Order: sequence, then structure tokens, then C-alpha cells
Amino acid sequence: MQRPIMGTEALAGAELTRGQLRWNYRAVHPDVYIAKNQKRTLYVNTYAAWLWTRRTGIIAGRAAAAMHGVYGMDASTPIEMIGPHIRHQRGVVMREERIGGDEVQSIGELRVTTAARTALDLGRHLPRDLAVQYLDQLARAADLTEAAVAPLIERYRGARGLPRARVALSLMDGGTRRQEETRMRLLMHDFGLPAPRTNIALTDGRDTTVIGMGWDDVKLGVSYFEPPRPGGCAAVQDLRHHELVARMGWTEMGFINSGHGRSVGYHVRNELHRRRRQNR
Repeated sequence: MQRPIMGTEALAGAELTRGQLRWNYRAVHPDVYIAKNQKRTLYVNTYAAWLWTRRTGIIAGRAAAAMHGVYGMDASTPIEMIGPHIRHQRGVVMREERIGGDEVQSIGELRVTTAARTALDLGRHLPRDLAVQYLDQLARAADLTEAAVAPLIERYRGARGLPRARVALSLMDGGTRRQEETRMRLLMHDFGLPAPRTNIALTDGRDTTVIGMGWDDVKLGVSYFEPPRPGGCAAVQDLRHHELVARMGWTEMGFINSGHGRSVGYHVRNELHRRRRQNR
């Protein structure tokens, strides 16, 4: 993939002539250019923003999360960076914040906040539900736990947004497989339900399948299902999944649209309470 360049460097190194720079490239930041046919992706924007800081900025927030393996962001995502305050640039958010050397790592040429510091910043700067969606993915991709972030919470006591971060981090669960399931899990939390176990593997010794989340004591599960797929291997796999869940004595409540989450949440809450009353 072709990366952004600094115009002055390209000219000084005789890599380009002024005419080539003018006709074949377009400016995205002062002295930072991309090829005219280059697609603006999140990574391209991140690299360009880093060049704009004269390679001094530390990639943070959502851009850092993406570099750690979090998905669901696109070229419209603001590039958050930690570094000295410089004049405003569209699409870039500069934060003059304290950061320790042990909170930064190199990914390729770029300096990026570690998974733990990235988690702290996501929790501090984003609304709870969005933060937890990204935190779940980050925990899964980087094998990150709340305990790993605890030293940073202690280090930055009194920092802006820390109470919000504590809440988001307490809800982080690396077993959650999809953003839709994160949203459902948060909804059930807000309904006052006990936290479910996530990524529940069921096996009869021959076949194995996974339920998104659930409560072992009453064998009640909740999963997000992709929209129905016609015929073929996919339909056979779906059938085998449901057959194994039933053989193992579980009931699985599924949903395909998190926009109907409250309705599903009410049904889950009622069924969970009903089963627990029966078990008393």
C-alpha cells in the first residue's frame, strides 16, 4: 500500500519533482500528501496525521484500538494523538496529556498507546456503550483484562473522565464475540440482570458449538444470529448448532437485529426470572 509522504522530504531527496508532486498528489495536511488515486482509509489517515506532527505524535484512542485489532471504524473516524498542542487540523484530535514510556509501543514505524492505555482512553473519552463495544473487541484481540488497566487508573487518579472509564472497564468482557452482543449484554445489565457468562462452549464429546452468552444455573443462553442464509452448508451448520444446544439441555434465545434489543431484553429477563423461581 502506498503511504502518505511529506512534500518537503520528497523534494529534498529528489524522489519527486515539484511538477510530479503537484499533478500526482493531493495535500491532506500541511506538507502531507497522498497519491491522487489513494483511497482514504483509517490507516492512511492515521499515518498522514502522524507525519503532520513531524513523527512526534503518539497514536491513541480509536485509531490505536484499530491498530490493536479492533474493527468497526472507518475513514471518518477522528485520529486521536497524544503530543504537544499544535494548531487545529481537520480530522485530528491532539491531546496534551501525561503518558509514561511503558504506555507506548511501536507498531511498524508508528508509536502507539499500549492496549492498556488505549483501553483507559477509550473509557475516558467515549460514551459508555460505544466505549464498551470497542473495549470488548480490544480485550479479545489483545488478551486484555481490567486488572491490566488498574495500575493506570491508579497512576492517573483525578484525570478527566476517570469515573466514566471505571464504569466502562468494569463492563469489559473479552468473551463477547460481536458488537451486537455487546449492546445486548449492556441492555441486560441496565435491566438489572446478573452478568452472563460469555462465549459458552457446549460439547457432547463429538460436536462442539458456542452460545454467545448465558446463565449456566438455568441453562439459558442468548446469541446474535446472522440474518438467515439460504440452503447449503450454512443452513446445515445452523441446524446442527440448534440440535446440539437442545441435546445439552439449553434454551437459546436469539436475535438478528440489536435495534429490537429492548424487546428481546424483556423476554430474556422474564424467562430468566421464571426459571430461577422454578429452581428455588
